Amino acid sequence: MHAFREAVEADDHDAIHALLAEDVVFTSPVAFKPYTGRAVTAAIIRGVSRVFTDFRYVREITGADRRDHALIFEARVGERRIHGCDFLHTDEDGRIDDFVVMVRPLSAATALAEAMGAEFDQIAREAREEEEQKAGAQG
Repeated sequence: MHAFREAVEADDHDAIHALLAEDVVFTSPVAFKPYTGRAVTAAIIRGVSRVFTDFRYVREITGADRRDHALIFEARVGERRIHGCDFLHTDEDGRIDDFVVMVRPLSAATALAEAMGAEFDQIAREAREEEEQKAGAQG
């Protein structure tokens, strides 16, 4: 089982954060432009954990090189049942450097977009605070 799956299933956001590459690119199923960076990606994942209920991975597929992974999940967003897949690619150090999420059906994707829109201010604040802490530690 992939360490990311284990961390998500344990609701261990520190472990999730540690598994992300500093320059990870996160492609959302409901946003046009990808997000780049560990801070914003970790904040998005925390936001998703507040939006999804009854979340569970139902299948995992790993590529022959063990650097590509597809984690298929089911969850609920409000009253909508959602099916999706997290596509992960890991770098040479085993950290996730590319993270793409796809979901279906359209009605659930729309519900997800609305729910995540309501989380956006908190996500942006969490990401900004992490970046400020990082900059303060370096300076």
